[in-house]
Parts: sequence; C-alpha cells; structure tokens
Amino acid sequence: MINTVLTAMREALDSAPEQDMSTRLDRSWLLGFDTETTGTNPGQDNIVSASLVLRNPQTGYEGDAVAEWIINPGRHISKGASRVNGFTDEYLAENGSEPAESIEQITKVIMAAQGRHIPLLAYNAPFDVRMLNGDIRQWCAGRVEPMSEQDLLVVDPLVLDRAISHRSGRRTLAYTTEYYGVVPHGDFHNATADTVASVDLIEPMTTLYPQVGRITLDKLMDWQREAHTTWQNQFNEWLTSKGRRPSSDAWL
Repeated sequence: MINTVLTAMREALDSAPEQDMSTRLDRSWLLGFDTETTGTNPGQDNIVSASLVLRNPQTGYEGDAVAEWIINPGRHISKGASRVNGFTDEYLAENGSEPAESIEQITKVIMAAQGRHIPLLAYNAPFDVRMLNGDIRQWCAGRVEPMSEQDLLVVDPLVLDRAISHRSGRRTLAYTTEYYGVVPHGDFHNATADTVASVDLIEPMTTLYPQVGRITLDKLMDWQREAHTTWQNQFNEWLTSKGRRPSSDAWL
C-alpha cells in the first residue's frame, strides 16, 4: 500500500509548480507534516507514524495528496506516548515498516518539495523536524543527510497564532483548530488527521489576519523567528514573575 501511496505523492509533487520566493503565504502550496513517536526526546526516541499532506491552495482539502507511514523502530514505546497516540509495541511489530527505508522516503519527499519552494508545514515544527533528523542520523547515516534547520522553508501555525491572535487559553492543535473554526477530518493524535488539521488552519488564519497572508516566502522564516523571539521574551517575563526558570527553547 505504501508504494502506491508514495507513488501518488511523488506524482502530485512532480505536477506542483516551482514556486517563486515572492509567492504569498495565502497562495502557496504547502506540504503538511506530522509525527507520532515513542517519546519526546529527538535522538533517543523514534518516529512510529508519520504523515505528509500536499495541499494545492486552489483545490483545498479535496485535492490533497496524502502519504502515511507506520514504522516499527524496534524499541519500547513509552506508556505516556502510547496513551496519546494509541500505538503499542505489539501493533508496531506486526504492522510497522522497516525504519531506514521509511525515514529515507519521508525525507526525500520533503526535500523534493523544498526544491520547489513548497514550505514544510508542521504545528510546533521544531519537534517534528528534530525527531526526523534524529531518525535520519540513527537509521540513514551515509544514505541521507539530516535536514539543515537554518535552510528549511517552514510554516508553523503555532508560531503564527501566538503572534496574531493574542488570545488566552491553551494552544494545543485541538484548541487552536476550534478557535479558527476548523473541523478535523478524523481524530487528533492520528498523524494524518493532525497534518490535515494543521494545513487547514492557514486559510482562516490568513483570512482573519490578512497581514499574515501577505507574508512572502522569502520573508517567511525571518518573520517567524522574530515572532517566536517576541513571544518567548514575553513568556519568560511571566515565568520569572512566578519564580520559574525561563525557557531557552529555540525555534528553527
């Protein structure tokens, strides 16, 4: 099944345009990405499920090309992760693919899209990018190079939302989609459902906040880095006021 799905994804990507860096975010093709993992530590934990969703802005959800992988990393999945994503060691052993081949396939699709200036979209993107890089180093050494964080073209709806909505409350994917009126296609913590929901956020975000839609691809990364720094400085002021340790987490 994955070979058929992967072929369809590659064909869809081959038909996608090579975008100019002056393309606006609200008119850009996007490659959504999400992972489910054995835990939360890149380089120590592994991806057990991943999804890529190629979105043509003119056709929307109905025109999506989707590829999903179930991967058996041959290691124990933590109880916490299993409660969240529903995977078990037994299920992965029976249904999961070999890690090296799957991680290589995922990476090559992403890099092909990057070559066409199609941004990689992921909610809380550093987590998924660093998990994938950790698996590349573990499984694909000598076959695939880890992705350079500084060179990637990425859209992170979490960073966008923090910069524009100024709302109170939690900013998990579930809460954020509810805020923007996005109805999920499937259950959260399923890699494909989460990926589609994340991509679906861009239309209402850029409609409600036209200044975000006008961001061009050549300005996208600097805009998000500045937005993350501004948010982090404000967050650290709040943490310090509560006697808590400031956050030093970097974005991309």
